[in-house]
Amino acid sequence: MLATLGVITILCLLAAVMSKRLSPLVALIALPIIAALIGGFGLQTSAFIVTGIKNVAPVVGMFVFAILFFGIMTDAGMLDPIIDRILRTVGTRPTRIVVGTALLALLVHLDGSGAVTFLVTVPAMLPLYTRLGIDRRILACVAAMAAGVNFLPWTGPVLRSSAALHVPVADLFQPLIPVQIVGLLFVFASAWWLGRREERRLGLGADATAGAGIPTRVLSPAEEALRRPGRFWINLLLTVLVMLVMIAGWVDPVVMFMVGTVLALCINYPDVEAQRARIDAHAKTALTMASILLAAGVFTGIMQGSGMLKAIAEVAVAQIPAGHGKLIPTVVGFLSMPLSMLFDPDSYYFGVMPVIAEVGKALGVDPLQVAQASLLGVHTTGFPVSPLTPATFLLVGLCKIELADHQRFTIPFLFAASVLMTLTALLLGVF
Repeated sequence: MLATLGVITILCLLAAVMSKRLSPLVALIALPIIAALIGGFGLQTSAFIVTGIKNVAPVVGMFVFAILFFGIMTDAGMLDPIIDRILRTVGTRPTRIVVGTALLALLVHLDGSGAVTFLVTVPAMLPLYTRLGIDRRILACVAAMAAGVNFLPWTGPVLRSSAALHVPVADLFQPLIPVQIVGLLFVFASAWWLGRREERRLGLGADATAGAGIPTRVLSPAEEALRRPGRFWINLLLTVLVMLVMIAGWVDPVVMFMVGTVLALCINYPDVEAQRARIDAHAKTALTMASILLAAGVFTGIMQGSGMLKAIAEVAVAQIPAGHGKLIPTVVGFLSMPLSMLFDPDSYYFGVMPVIAEVGKALGVDPLQVAQASLLGVHTTGFPVSPLTPATFLLVGLCKIELADHQRFTIPFLFAASVLMTLTALLLGVF
């Protein structure tokens, strides 16, 4: 009874979200409550909900203050000198331009937003690609690779994994650091190879003049008013300190981002009205994701508290041959990037992954390993080509290419990065 009810609830969640008949917020709250009431849990459902919300509260707090912190740093112009230096350095040599594209996208993606990464990277680099005749598919591909492999502790997939399985973000991310480094090396190697290929095709080489005709970025008066160029070094030092302490696990991430946000506001915008304006400017983004994570707490709280997930896992375990359970993380790792084409982030991380993790747990596999395997592709490397994510359409629109052309060109690189990272995780014993 419970297993059947749980499966129906998850299928209804997937159908409702993927068909866009319900928003993820509504589906994650309403459907499990209805299922719990049908299952006869009555007012006990409230206790399940409260438990689930308590479990995701630290993740929600971390995400809200991470958005505020990186938003304030961007407003203050911390990335401006870095971006300008990259644009001056790449010149008109395709190899430098393509590698510079990867570096720029990697740095801009520090705020964890794929959309922001593409909005900054593509307009800055597209004039160079257009003027030299470099294939614009390469711009989309390299920006996608850099953003996809750069899954940081405050990015959506990591936060969703942490919220769905109630595990600390640091426990998820720290073992994956060497795996991610290998992935980033692949990104830059691929960027160099693509640039070199374009050099041969276009007949350009080392004689291309560095810095010639580089387009200048133009800031609006409102953006200029927010910039604090004199505080670049202290802002950079603060950002490095926050990331170092958080990734090392010396202080809980939510605490570190809270402190970092307070310091960023006091350093750059000491006036109370200016502080309020900066918070208001980024509140919508923070609130949107925070509400989704709290709704996910409702879903996982009910599914676990009611025993539905456990019942599903028991049924699934009975179908898996003895001795094959430990292969679950490996299989998930190799399939993770293609799974981005089938499920949107909320459907996978809150609907599918908890079931896989529960099945693995029953077979002696740490649920953490399932989450880590998922992070190697599901809406990390996979999100910039998935038709289920708006950022994909933003990227192809900015690059002025067709979605099908982008997918055919970019998917082999993203899938290769995902497979390479999975093999690295296996070799290092991550799972």
